[in-house]
Amino acid sequence: MAPAVPSAMDRPHFIGIGGAGMSGIAKILAQRGAKVAGSDAKESLTAEALRELGATVHIGHAAGHLASDASCVVVSSAIRADNPELARAAELSVPVVHRADALASLMTGLRSIAVAGTHGKTTTTSMLAVALTELGLDPSYAIGGDLEGPGTNARHGGGEIFVAEADESDRSFQKYDPEVAIVLNVELDHHANYASMEEIYDSFETFVGKVVPGGTLVISADQPGAVELTRRVRDLSSLNVVTYGDSKDADIRVHKVTPRGLTSEVTVLLNGRFLTFTVSVPGSHYAHNAVAALAAGVALGIPAHNLASAIGTYTGVKRRLQLKGEAAGVQVIDSYAHHPTEMTADLEAMRGAAADARLLVVFQPHLFSRTQELGKEMGRALALADASVVLDIYPAREDPIPGITSALIIDAAKAAGADVTAVHDKSTVPDAVAGMAKPGDLVLTMGAGDVTDLGPAILARLSS
Repeated sequence: MAPAVPSAMDRPHFIGIGGAGMSGIAKILAQRGAKVAGSDAKESLTAEALRELGATVHIGHAAGHLASDASCVVVSSAIRADNPELARAAELSVPVVHRADALASLMTGLRSIAVAGTHGKTTTTSMLAVALTELGLDPSYAIGGDLEGPGTNARHGGGEIFVAEADESDRSFQKYDPEVAIVLNVELDHHANYASMEEIYDSFETFVGKVVPGGTLVISADQPGAVELTRRVRDLSSLNVVTYGDSKDADIRVHKVTPRGLTSEVTVLLNGRFLTFTVSVPGSHYAHNAVAALAAGVALGIPAHNLASAIGTYTGVKRRLQLKGEAAGVQVIDSYAHHPTEMTADLEAMRGAAADARLLVVFQPHLFSRTQELGKEMGRALALADASVVLDIYPAREDPIPGITSALIIDAAKAAGADVTAVHDKSTVPDAVAGMAKPGDLVLTMGAGDVTDLGPAILARLSS
């Protein structure tokens, strides 16, 4: 079993402790008894939740926030080299630990499932966490989003299983040694770190190669990048490969996905027998995520029928087609989708759920580099909506790229026949949406930035 607190992490200081990945590790360490501290750019519900666990959370970044007795400083790839707390750590000779190394140390001694892929990681990890908890297995988990059920993104459990979202964006998923690895899909993204698909494949091959001897790779039988990765790793003698999907050659075949409003009924063919269960979020892509979760649990020896029933108790993750509310007969739903494939999948899912209703989208592009490489594809995805509002690019960690603006997306959307409007002042969006929406419409706020904050504002404006 895992130690209570990994060596040298009994007094960790997290720079950017409020981030989705960082906060999860901090929560688990606090629950294991570590004296956790850290800083973040702004106050948040996450910061407050960490304080309730006993952590010290500073707002803003300053050298004085780093305690002199800190055992290590935990950083993510988003932390810049000139961060004052990082500079102070160097002065005090405090070891600096990457987020992925910290997470890997938490998984030591446990049966771990690492969930990877360009899209769907958070949902699939969450489905597993909820299902394993429902079955009484008391798992530990670290997820890139908050579960709607337990209301958290991480937990230290007393069981032997640890489920973790494995991030390929900076190659940090190569740090893990899972018993089961899931690869949902393999596509080119994170253009600041990967120059080509070949680099992406090399990175995923390294990740798969870290699966413990006798462990299992669960991988899509449909998505082209995943199929190619399977071809490349098939000859690893110590690896069991289990494919899933619509393909007739899949080891676990998705026989049918039946939409039921904002849920789906999924039937799979597993070991020669049909198994049907419910997924409480709409869309074929979420149904396939559930089948990947099912396959991973089966690989750990959990009976399929028990696991399928438990997956049905999953109610969603914040920002993954999350219903924010309804006002004036208009439902407002929030989506984290920011890559064209994700956008298309969520828009198709909502189109299926909307029936004859109109689908209105408020989209905020995420990152200049992603817009530069994939802006035209984003625009074409927006053609699936009846009308769209497109905001300025959310920069996150990036500096602007000359000539790269939301206009790249808007022009492509219009060329694809979309009804799209540019809005540069985010505060005017609620009025713009209220002027467009009619009773029965669905409004989807979409993007990985702060567009999520608009949902409540839109609902308030519709109510008035």
